[in-house]
Amino acid sequence: MREGAHPGRIAAYPAQNLSPEATRVPRRPCRDTPGRVGRKSTTREPIIQEPEPFEPEATRREADVAESARANRGWWDRNADEYQTDHGTFLGDDRFVWGPEGLDEVEAELLGPPEELKNKEILEIGAGAAQCSRWLAAQGARPVALDISHRQLQHALRIGGSFPLVCADAAALPFADASFDLACSAYGALPFVADPRLVLREVRRVLRPGGRLVFSVTHPIRWAFPDEAGPEGLSVSGSYFDRTPYVEQDEDGRAVYVEHHRTLGDRVRDVVSSGFRLVDLVEPEWPAWNTSEWGGWSPLRGSLIPGTAVFVCERD
Repeated sequence: MREGAHPGRIAAYPAQNLSPEATRVPRRPCRDTPGRVGRKSTTREPIIQEPEPFEPEATRREADVAESARANRGWWDRNADEYQTDHGTFLGDDRFVWGPEGLDEVEAELLGPPEELKNKEILEIGAGAAQCSRWLAAQGARPVALDISHRQLQHALRIGGSFPLVCADAAALPFADASFDLACSAYGALPFVADPRLVLREVRRVLRPGGRLVFSVTHPIRWAFPDEAGPEGLSVSGSYFDRTPYVEQDEDGRAVYVEHHRTLGDRVRDVVSSGFRLVDLVEPEWPAWNTSEWGGWSPLRGSLIPGTAVFVCERD
């Protein structure tokens, strides 16, 4: 996601420096998601999002590093309000979940036992409204929440927290070498970048020796199936080996959303070639308590095929 003069590398700013006026939003009825929810809801404000001025065309075509970064920065800024309205109840204000299955870091301990997180400096990449960072702070850690979308970070400010918020490109991290003990990313950045090695190498640079990176992405096998929650999403419709990106584009052919496919083997090679050791690969099973649907994720599909892959990596 490196572009010409690194426009994504924006100076870090603490949460209190974001304008509270920019975070005030109108009210509308909230669509609650059934199943397990976050532990707080008092700060959640329902939001009205302006509709898209056009209906984007969905296609499969190549999209390079710069086009992907521009498209996804714009998409998340435009759709952050709707995303937080639709999924904020499930995510909670201070809950750390790795994906739509609801795998919770409280139980998974992929970053380590909660009692060992105290005073650890942790970078969250693709933080959104910083729910995971808020949970980490509650364990006594010192998180930094980073996202490419300014609007997503305004939601982090709306919910609150004393940790820094940083608006920046994950492939051009504005931090010194060896700044963090741990790094984490729950569906942040890596599914959307044309070259995930750029992000992984930056994360390795800012981690201290022995530091751990844990990140989750859509399970690669899902790319062979239609993105449907019902029975129609259970039949293979395309080649698992087709790495052509999924692109939504406007009437002029400009990408407004891009998602990139890597096979499982690609992901492993990306991790290893970027200087990490792969410690574990977690494929969360769909739990009985979770009766909700989230896009193409559902109890039906989750009981049969994996939807999320979590990579646990360590820096030598």
